[in-house]
Amino acid sequence: MITVRPSSRRGHFQSDWLDSWHTFSFDTYYDPEHMGFRALRVINEDRVKPGHGFPLHQHRDMEVITLVIAGELKHEDDLGHGAIIGPGEVQRFSAGTGIRHSEYNPSDSREVHLLQIWVLPEHKGLTPGYEQKNFSPEEFQGRLRLIGSRDGRDNSIVIHQDVALYRADLASGQQLSYAIAGGRCVWLQVIAGSLHCNGQELSAGDGASSSDENALTISSAARASFILFDLA
Repeated sequence: MITVRPSSRRGHFQSDWLDSWHTFSFDTYYDPEHMGFRALRVINEDRVKPGHGFPLHQHRDMEVITLVIAGELKHEDDLGHGAIIGPGEVQRFSAGTGIRHSEYNPSDSREVHLLQIWVLPEHKGLTPGYEQKNFSPEEFQGRLRLIGSRDGRDNSIVIHQDVALYRADLASGQQLSYAIAGGRCVWLQVIAGSLHCNGQELSAGDGASSSDENALTISSAARASFILFDLA
């Protein structure tokens, strides 16, 4: 069974510089029916206006993953990391025992559009750490490209949890399948475009979960981009 989380039913926060949609409960948005899925705790779709961002703040005991869809995001933290994240790049930091960081849009003219994802780690009290990988657009075309995993295989970022994170871009008419191992669960999040997944139609911002399917068949009538989490 596929359960759809429609884009329009997500939590929403808007200020003069931030437009944020919350797939799961976050900050002032609370929905007891949507507190996360397995170890997946947060999927926020953010748009940040030029010259603005999130000031220095602290996280603990969380794997924080950032994917930039368009524009650029600057990251700085108290471990001494400073980096610009652009489209095609994936950033992960392990908050562990505690990390303070800031994120802001360094452009003076262009909005940044991003996904920020939080995954609960297998263990509390990890040593804080940082990782960033770049993937070419061709790596996502017509296939599921592993971008995050427990063991960092296939040049993916390391996520300290039993989860595999994939990204794919489909052209019009393309189709792919994903086999789900016994006891595993899947969350699919549409980044752009629209697609069909096991008979369900999904559009940008929609999510879909499965806890009992053996496989997913994903196709697009037009161009589409999505990520997929395979979770214990």
